[in-house]
Amino acid sequence: MRVRDDYRTLSGKDKASILLLSLGEQVATKLFALMSDEEIKEISQSMAGLGNVNSSIIERLIVEFADQISATGSLVGSFDSTERLLGKVLDKNRIAGIMDDIRGPAGRTMWDKLGNVNEAVLANYLKNEYPQTVAVVLSKIRSDHGARVMGTLPEAFAMEVVMRMLRMETVQKEVLDDLERVLRNEFMSNLAKTSRKDNHELMAEIFNALDRQTESRFTTALEERNRDSAEKIKALMFKFEDLGRLDPGGVQTLLRAVDKGKLAVAMKGANEQVRDLFFSNMSERAGKMLREEIEALGPVRGKDVNEAQTAMVNVAKELAAKDEIVLSKGGAGGDDDLIY
Repeated sequence: MRVRDDYRTLSGKDKASILLLSLGEQVATKLFALMSDEEIKEISQSMAGLGNVNSSIIERLIVEFADQISATGSLVGSFDSTERLLGKVLDKNRIAGIMDDIRGPAGRTMWDKLGNVNEAVLANYLKNEYPQTVAVVLSKIRSDHGARVMGTLPEAFAMEVVMRMLRMETVQKEVLDDLERVLRNEFMSNLAKTSRKDNHELMAEIFNALDRQTESRFTTALEERNRDSAEKIKALMFKFEDLGRLDPGGVQTLLRAVDKGKLAVAMKGANEQVRDLFFSNMSERAGKMLREEIEALGPVRGKDVNEAQTAMVNVAKELAAKDEIVLSKGGAGGDDDLIY
């Protein structure tokens, strides 16, 4: 996920989303209460996709809206933080509908959203519907996307749809409204739920919770049975070495929260990148004391280092869950992958 640092690229919805997050829950909830469902969806869609926002953008934006308000740090817009904010003013059923909507494919209308659904996924759903229903759907989405969906449908069924489309007259608004409701409740809702977390993500979370030895044992065993799955899981996992991707503010926040007794032991086994990052974000005096403590430890058992590093990772995850730091994973996605 990229860092937003160019003010000129922000849309009006982006600016509104950043402002709401920077004003805090108490003010934002009052503003949400004054919005329509459609406005909430639009703002929520933007808010959930913000990612990491540079503090300079926040400061410039707030000055633009009100000279008396200032910002002090960066923000992270995510599905979780958006859902928590909505939870202050809306009931659970309304929140569930909005979150399913924004977790699903992008688009303001149902037909815009369908245009962003993979043709194979859409065709697999439509092949179980009446040809007349499919004809209406294909007449409402972009022709190029409709062509790809048509080519994926079973040939005999596709020809039935073609014949319905050739004979189709103006579709009544009530029929369209009913069809949109069915698509939203049956197709889009299930699509959003199934896209939240796949099995590899679930197993990565479980493996992350294991101690280092047990995790290594399971990973090795899985590599022997299914190397592809093992590689996917490893790419999704967050490890101690990934702390080397923290920004300076994140390092300082973590240093304040971590058990000082475990810090030296964890750093004893840290690679050069992680060590350099943490020392560069400490005062000269604190850095000198930590180096002396590490040297005084002498030989340390690998088990003790693993336990101390796991404890630091767990603290980092807790801070990330509260949106106090942003954790960026290594692996296939590189610097752009984030966990909250």
